Amino acid sequence: MASKFFARNEHTVERVIRVALGLGLLSLVFVGPQTYWGLIGIVPIATGLLGTCPLYSVFGFSTCGRDGC
Repeated sequence: MASKFFARNEHTVERVIRVALGLGLLSLVFVGPQTYWGLIGIVPIATGLLGTCPLYSVFGFSTCGRDGC
């Protein structure tokens, strides 16, 4: 079950977008309003770097396409 849960289910483009969005959110901790809400950016960074989204696995969704990632 662990291999199915952590199977890669994000397309490469989506992974890049997630990391960029996460870095943008994380920057809110250091610049701008300097709020700790920016720590939420850790989640998209982690899922983007790992290539798997736990919610995608739960709902059986994947953006990889038919060829797999």
